[in-house]
Amino acid sequence: MIYQGGKKTKKIIGAILVIAIIVLSSVLSVNGESYLDNSNNFQNPSEKIINSSRFDDNEPTPPYSSLNIEDIKGGISLSIKIKNNGNTNVSDIQVILSITGGFFIRPRTKYNTIPLLKAGKTTEIKTKVFGFGLGILAQLPEVKITISSPNTTVKEKRYAIKILGPFVKKEYELLNENESFKGYTLFAPDRGTSTYLINNSGDIIYKWDSTYTVARSVYLLENGHLLRCCSPGINPTFWGGGVTGRVEEFDLNGTVVWEFEYSTDIYCLHHDIEILPSGNILMSAWEYKNSEEAIAAGRDPKKLPMGQLWPDHIIEVEPTKPSGGNIVWEWHVWDHLIQDFDPTKDNYGVVEDHPELFDVNFGGQISGDWNHLNSIDYNKELNQILISLAGHSEIWIIDHSTTTEQAAGHTGGNSGKGGDILYRWGNPRTYRAGGNDDQKLFFQHDAQWIENGYPGEGNIIIFNNGLGRPDGKYSSIDVIVPPIDNNGSYNYTQGSSYEPEESVWTYTSENPIDFYASYTSGVQRLPNGNTLICNGPEGFFFEVTLDKKVVWQYTNPYPSPSLNRVFKIRRYSPEYPGIIMLIENI
Repeated sequence: MIYQGGKKTKKIIGAILVIAIIVLSSVLSVNGESYLDNSNNFQNPSEKIINSSRFDDNEPTPPYSSLNIEDIKGGISLSIKIKNNGNTNVSDIQVILSITGGFFIRPRTKYNTIPLLKAGKTTEIKTKVFGFGLGILAQLPEVKITISSPNTTVKEKRYAIKILGPFVKKEYELLNENESFKGYTLFAPDRGTSTYLINNSGDIIYKWDSTYTVARSVYLLENGHLLRCCSPGINPTFWGGGVTGRVEEFDLNGTVVWEFEYSTDIYCLHHDIEILPSGNILMSAWEYKNSEEAIAAGRDPKKLPMGQLWPDHIIEVEPTKPSGGNIVWEWHVWDHLIQDFDPTKDNYGVVEDHPELFDVNFGGQISGDWNHLNSIDYNKELNQILISLAGHSEIWIIDHSTTTEQAAGHTGGNSGKGGDILYRWGNPRTYRAGGNDDQKLFFQHDAQWIENGYPGEGNIIIFNNGLGRPDGKYSSIDVIVPPIDNNGSYNYTQGSSYEPEESVWTYTSENPIDFYASYTSGVQRLPNGNTLICNGPEGFFFEVTLDKKVVWQYTNPYPSPSLNRVFKIRRYSPEYPGIIMLIENI
């Protein structure tokens, strides 16, 4: 049935439309291109395969054509930017624009021809559109752009748009979600007290509320409970980035069933935790060392700007519900130091001869946050722990099969090396086995072994933030193959840096600087081989295939679009026991 209003009603509707058009026009003109383009990051990822080449270096690169839809922009028309990424000119390019959804859309389909597009050049087509579609009474209109030419592959992209009269606003790209790994993504915004579980459509499936502000990691247990790091309040001693101090567990009904605090003036939890098969929990923490203690360990007094150091340690906690826990194992960086500054100290030695130890005079921050351990992972088969020390741009592997006493020494455990470093990678300057050009990691986060059964199983995947990267400000996802033998030992040639020399798989944006997170952030290899990525500072999540194609993306709107930073995220399959428990409880 069509409603036919009177003249007064029509005048009111007309006035409303005019006001809306004026407002939308104002918004578009005030915010400009950056507002219209805010969903276009991370498109067209480049493939960077190390130690392989498509063509022989001595052979000239054969001619090839490669057309790409770079972007669309709104305004008082719809602009389509098309680029020839190949090394030869392309002629007779057909561009088809079609719009579905919305009301009174004109034109629905538009055909354009580009006679010639030279190699490496970009052109722009503008099409005037009129109609109405704001996603209020129906879904947002969708525009599909298809480009083709003789001897090139047909390319297609789809975008959700808003249309109000002659004004168009791009909302986001519609990705091929059939290639995305179906599951549920868990995350907790840094500046809020809530934790969210969403499906691939962005719908909230479950939400947990706490009285404490979140501080970094959250994980879903197999029983459907949530394990969450948070802060019990300001710690006057430890105020570095990533400070937590408290872990809490929520049941299926959102009730706190366990809480554990480890926050005083001499120690404090920070950043990450790792659940062990036994139910115990590994936790990263700082411990306080004053200037006298640091100097007694061989630290150069000039490298103590605030007269303190906060070396990292790991505790293994056996929960005792409803609160507290027993510390059943621990490991301290402070037990594995070497230095060549003060020959009167017991740990004086040749740094480059002992890569299993850490130079007490390498690195440091004004605050005392020295190592900045920001992630922990556990390998059940190896009974080893992988940690990321962003303060030194390194990852380390240590033995977990030791007793606490052995972990404080240099013998014992499956490795026979006690708590010494079994493997390290990312910055050989730390043990004097390389220079600036040999550094591979730059303030990295979220290092972890790829799970068994997943493509790349046993390799290590890392979010390489790129802070201080000499060739530019950009982030990458790097996968390396650790040089491990059948006995769980790591091959090493004395005097050299630990292998590998390069990553076996790397993701960057096609324009590298388009993907950059100088701090925080995370990554996860998924069962189907895709990689889930969290750009933490922007609260932006996206998923790429092994051939670097973006197939899913989401921008966190909580607690507000301007305060949406997220430390890292995890996706769980529909078959994960914790997901099954949650869904059954809804």
